[in-house]
Amino acid sequence: MAGHERIPMALNLSFGMSFADLYDREGLVRLDKAFIDFLAMAEADLAKRLVSARNSSSAFDPKAESTLILELSPHLERFLSQLFGIADAVLALAQKHDELDALYRVKRQFVQRKAATRIKPDKLSEIDGVSLETELTELFGGHFDEITFAKYVELWSQVEATNAGALEKALQYAAWALLTPAGRSRNHAGVLFKQATKTDPYKLLSHASLTNVDGVSAYRIAPGHLRRREAFHLTDTGTDLVGALDQANYCIWCHQQGKDSCSRGLREKPAPGATQPIVFKKSPFGVTLAGCPLQEKISEFHLAKTQGLPLAALAIIAVDNPMVAATGHRICNDCMKACIYQKQEPVNIPQAETRTLKDVLELPWGFEIYSLLTRWNPLNLRRPLPLPRSGYRVLVSGMGPAGFSLAHLLINDGHCVVGID
Repeated sequence: MAGHERIPMALNLSFGMSFADLYDREGLVRLDKAFIDFLAMAEADLAKRLVSARNSSSAFDPKAESTLILELSPHLERFLSQLFGIADAVLALAQKHDELDALYRVKRQFVQRKAATRIKPDKLSEIDGVSLETELTELFGGHFDEITFAKYVELWSQVEATNAGALEKALQYAAWALLTPAGRSRNHAGVLFKQATKTDPYKLLSHASLTNVDGVSAYRIAPGHLRRREAFHLTDTGTDLVGALDQANYCIWCHQQGKDSCSRGLREKPAPGATQPIVFKKSPFGVTLAGCPLQEKISEFHLAKTQGLPLAALAIIAVDNPMVAATGHRICNDCMKACIYQKQEPVNIPQAETRTLKDVLELPWGFEIYSLLTRWNPLNLRRPLPLPRSGYRVLVSGMGPAGFSLAHLLINDGHCVVGID
């Protein structure tokens, strides 16, 4: 396959490690020491804080833990890229993230804050979006797409007085693309000219039309919302990097305020001075909004992803969800239900999670990196390494998601595990 042509023929690890070491506890202990030494050379104080956090017997403060994990992330990114000898491939992937940054900055600052508010609704019908696109294409040097639009808007905005005319054309086009049916239809495949819509839990099928079929009232779904299954193919193959970063930037990274309800649940406020058990809010349909069952560090991995740290973002996910390959956008959306956005579209966390995993798996030695992070993960302050052998032997019957997840946890607890199905 073409995607495999860039994979080296042999895995030659750095830091004196061998492939077998990645699957042996003694080897992982040496790898962990190599990382601590690597970290100490870059930031000695940070290395001391990591060791201190691991040795601390007191409960972790969630904000302090998140801060430490995100400070460690760029160092883990460099360490893994050097360990597997794929620094160039990781840098190329990080550059793709950086190149897309303009898209999300312009979406927030120009499209949603300016274009969505400055053009009066009664003036939208006067905008000829197709003609504007032709004019902008000429200004862009003959090529029009969303990233080109974003880069030129940022470039022109540096000298607004000189580029006032061009910026006005871009503003009108953005308003047309964002707010009119014709504009939305023309740009439906992109992310730049879109904004989160308000949600009404009692009108979830607002696009459906009521019809009569043989005397029976029925709702007919709009054709654009249908996803037909062909043979055994998926009806949804997931998002690409552009879409994943769009969701990660839409997230407000509320772990910084201790309000990451996607992870820890949307909670009722206790009465002033009252001490009571945690009570989760319920949706209008009575669903308890408890958030991610694993309390995955969602806000933190989103932030790392937007910073162009794909390996570290996966490592953050793997702290609480090492079997991420079995979750993602095909399985669970409890996190979305408890997202801080309750009156508009939630962040599509599962899509961003799945894309984060795919981005790493598509790198040379991507599977080996993911596999390693399920056993050794320095961002896991409580259990960075598997435990020594316990002498226990465990039989797990049933190798579905629960069975293989249990087997994985038992192996990391030092037990000998046999799985049958």
